[in-house]
Amino acid sequence: MPPDDFPAGSVWLVGAGPGDPELLTMKAVRLIERADIVFYDALVGRGVLALIPDRAERVSVGKRSGRHSKDQGTIDALLVSAAHAGKRVVRLKGGDPMIFGRATEEIAAIERAGFRVRVCPGITTASAVAASAGMSLSLRGVARDIRFLTAHSRRGAALDLDWDSLARGGSTLAFYMGREAAGAIAKGLMAAGMRGDTPVLVACNASLPDEQRLATRLDLLGLATQSLAGSAPTLILAGAAVALAERACSGQITAPAG
Repeated sequence: MPPDDFPAGSVWLVGAGPGDPELLTMKAVRLIERADIVFYDALVGRGVLALIPDRAERVSVGKRSGRHSKDQGTIDALLVSAAHAGKRVVRLKGGDPMIFGRATEEIAAIERAGFRVRVCPGITTASAVAASAGMSLSLRGVARDIRFLTAHSRRGAALDLDWDSLARGGSTLAFYMGREAAGAIAKGLMAAGMRGDTPVLVACNASLPDEQRLATRLDLLGLATQSLAGSAPTLILAGAAVALAERACSGQITAPAG
């Protein structure tokens, strides 16, 4: 028999993907089914949570912008305590644990306590949005790279990004947690020289039945974002490659001239 990759007293950080349980990896499903206790974020889809066995304990440690149910230190301590109790611990994180998932802090805390921790990757939201919109995040001759950015900042603080670098073009920009910062994103990019007619795609609840997508342009980004679901998780894609997104969105976009 192969060695047990989930012994008692160990921890797996598991990527829950964008919400659709069918987008989980086979490994993620197996680990969830074997868990004794599952700590999950607010962004983990209900369909994914339904896979947790009835015998397993569920603990919400959800964090949403401005509404933190537990601080990071408390979450770290809970994971260590569960491992110390000899439980098989799953830490479910929306998307991929290693992309804006604060995985490093949790891995470090668990390893300092002497317990084994491993990571099961998940589909990140930008990939799910690109798939549903029928576009490629990278495109030869149009978008030579993809840049993942968090639009979340401390409340009241200005968004601290290298706008000049981002505005040079040739990249697809993916702004996670972009709802509240949409206006600041547009302002920062245009002030650094990005054209106002740069194609943009705003997406909420990626991969779920109530997913919404709106194709627009950079100078209308703030207004477009306000028109979508009020508190839903929001991803913003910007760049020339977005012009090739399918036209099933609520708006229309055209490739920038020149």
